[in-house]
Amino acid sequence: MKIIIAPDSFKESLTATEVAEAIEEGLKRVFPNATYIKSPMADGGEGTVHSLVYSTGGRIIPTTVTGPLGEQVPSFFGLLGNGKTAVIEMAAAAGLDQVPPNKRNPLMTTTYGVGELILKALEHGVEKICIGLGGSATNDAGVGMLQALGVRFLKEDGEEIGFGGGELANIQTIDTSNLDKRLETVAFEVACDVDTPLIGPNGASAIFGPQKGATPEMVEVLDRNLRHFADCVETTTGKDIRMIPGAGAAGGLGGGILAFLNAELKSGIELVIQATEISKQMTDANLVITGEGKIDSQTIYGKTPIGIAKEAKKHNLPVIAIAGHLGPGSEIVKEHGIDAIFSITPGVVDLETAMKNAKGNLVNCSENIGRVLKMGI
Repeated sequence: MKIIIAPDSFKESLTATEVAEAIEEGLKRVFPNATYIKSPMADGGEGTVHSLVYSTGGRIIPTTVTGPLGEQVPSFFGLLGNGKTAVIEMAAAAGLDQVPPNKRNPLMTTTYGVGELILKALEHGVEKICIGLGGSATNDAGVGMLQALGVRFLKEDGEEIGFGGGELANIQTIDTSNLDKRLETVAFEVACDVDTPLIGPNGASAIFGPQKGATPEMVEVLDRNLRHFADCVETTTGKDIRMIPGAGAAGGLGGGILAFLNAELKSGIELVIQATEISKQMTDANLVITGEGKIDSQTIYGKTPIGIAKEAKKHNLPVIAIAGHLGPGSEIVKEHGIDAIFSITPGVVDLETAMKNAKGNLVNCSENIGRVLKMGI
């Protein structure tokens, strides 16, 4: 028996690698002689770098960059096994978890560190850079990132604007003459799991601003500023990024990348599936197990379990999904390639306890799944 184990992380509890190892441990109690292929996955957010590095035999490169509040923070990026592709998580330089709740204010936070990660990747002579958009603390449309790369966003007096989404209203002209020339020979793939446009009631500010600390009044300002940024972009480049699906990802970072870099937006999970070549492992497999921290009605919109299930169904494989928690509407995933879903939580417990015991519960749940499979066999 060959079993593919391809889960996402259980956020704030277990990495995707730890989830895969726990599932294998539980199944081995029942099928000790089975062949297990572990392929930790991600959908563009947290864990994308480690997933791709793990699957391709690459390496993690630690570094220090400017954080979302303008201070120096520890960060990292990945080089894939081919040595020609770098992988960056924007959250590693501008993530929400880097900002204490009482300091969250997307009018002030910046993506400057994301640009610094790109510059550090360029020093390794890469030909492609994959950027995962997810978990951002920012709403600056990637202006901070572009400033780090050499683009100048100038005020009426000719001075450069400062950091944060609140500064975008001050842009009068955009000067790209100092944009790093190395970028001309690098292809960018942008992994995102949302199709949010840049502006409007379904745009970056309205949908994701509140979780980054924006009040209703701030949301109005931020959306207005993104509109102004888009106007300036169109004047400078001729590109209209206002309503492109995914342009609103990571506080408009998707839009900023599309406007000024040689970039292509892709589904995060599809990009990871392609890079890990997991489909090749499925050709002679018997079962696929996937999962993530929470499975609910939103899982069908570009999340890891559905991406893996779609790939598995190309090979007519059964798919089991395991979650830390099954939320409202979780049953809908069974209409999208997942044959059965399981929650690892054994009873009613508070979130802290559930996260603390996640590994043990996951091992036990996987063992029980194995025992049911053995009875069927």
